Amino acid sequence: MGCSNCGSGGGLPGGCKNNGNCSTSGCNKLDVFDWLSDVELAPGQRKYDIVEVRFKGTRKGFFRISGGLDLQVGEVIAVESSPGYDIGVVSLTGELVKVQMKKKKVQDTIELKKVVRKATQEDVTIWQEARQMENDTMHQARILAKGAGLSMKISDVEFQGDKKKATFFYTAEDRVDFRELIRKMADTFKTRIEMRQIGARQESARLGGIGSCGRELCCSTWLTDFRSVSTSAARYQQLSLNPQKLAGQCGKLKCCLNYELDMYMEAVKDFPSPNIKLHTKKGVAYHLKTDIFKRLVYYIYDDGIAGSAPLALDLTTVNEIIAANKAGDKFDDLKDYEVELSPVVEDTDYLNVVGQDSLTRFDSSKKKKKRPNRNTRKPGGKPAARSGDKPAPNQSGENKPRSNNNRRKPSPKGPKPQGADNKPSSSPQGGKPQGGADKGPNSPASSGKKRPPRKPRPPNKD
Repeated sequence: MGCSNCGSGGGLPGGCKNNGNCSTSGCNKLDVFDWLSDVELAPGQRKYDIVEVRFKGTRKGFFRISGGLDLQVGEVIAVESSPGYDIGVVSLTGELVKVQMKKKKVQDTIELKKVVRKATQEDVTIWQEARQMENDTMHQARILAKGAGLSMKISDVEFQGDKKKATFFYTAEDRVDFRELIRKMADTFKTRIEMRQIGARQESARLGGIGSCGRELCCSTWLTDFRSVSTSAARYQQLSLNPQKLAGQCGKLKCCLNYELDMYMEAVKDFPSPNIKLHTKKGVAYHLKTDIFKRLVYYIYDDGIAGSAPLALDLTTVNEIIAANKAGDKFDDLKDYEVELSPVVEDTDYLNVVGQDSLTRFDSSKKKKKRPNRNTRKPGGKPAARSGDKPAPNQSGENKPRSNNNRRKPSPKGPKPQGADNKPSSSPQGGKPQGGADKGPNSPASSGKKRPPRKPRPPNKD
């Protein structure tokens, strides 16, 4: 049986490689590796009679085995609840259960609820029907809460395995009086209603999601204890105090800020205080920044010194200068002790491991020539006239025709007569003229004389 609410579709988990046989509701979230599974029990020692059971999401519980049942990890069982029974999956058995109970501060007393039986096919069918009802029930409950005017957010609903009780998980900033809301829910859903308030981190753990690192949220996969995270954790790690980058999906500071905090606090102890100034014969140098990984400290001279730039000094050198200043001595110049940093060379020669063509395969290698704009104004001249434009009036207000001396007159329709100014209409050798008057010694073209200007056209009387 596969996951009933897996996000990959088809009821098959996307990445746990169990091929749909994990028999869980959340793709083995918050599982504990049983490193004592291969250890044999001592002679005469009985197997521990308490098992860890996982329910929807990240909720787990401890139940005592009754009736001599032999349970294995992954089996679906029915456990005691109030009222009726609930359906869950065995997540841990054996001696490691003692360690988990001690970690979660659960005592082995008679008050522990018991395992009723192994789930039958009828129990599994009712359990799956209850899971399918949860999404619609949550949306209807949100409508009822909004109609009642309550400032609360219902984030998740969990039905009991026998559908006799429904637990609504909600978040709210202030105390909410939901007594009237419970009555409406009981009349609508015909079951027992239980309201449970959770925090923002518990809400993210139940809903799940993908973090900014590209992996599933830690709170929904393996993190169980939610410690408080303060902005001092970001300061120790020299991170920018940007709420948008430091906050997770729950709106609080990311839990991963605490993972390496102890190592940073140990490393910072070796570095001097940023308030300490370095006194040299050249001037006073102030702390600029600290590189914990390279164990470098950057200092810069006072603004009054021309050409001052940040100087990278080794941690050992900085401690020696501070000790010399305390003794009353001064170094000549910090530039003599500057550490030369090797430039970072980026390797941009990537291999084509995907097998696709270049992204610039459609780009043309030849650049297109830009056509000149005929309507642009030439320097010191006027814009070219368009067809259909009216002649511009002169200063006296009268319209005068423009001179057509520099314009080419269109040729009249019909055949051209062969004369001194015309070329022959046909030629036997590739269209070249033979024996025309234009090529003679007395032709205007050969003599170099210019033609007289034509007379302007009279204005239209219309």
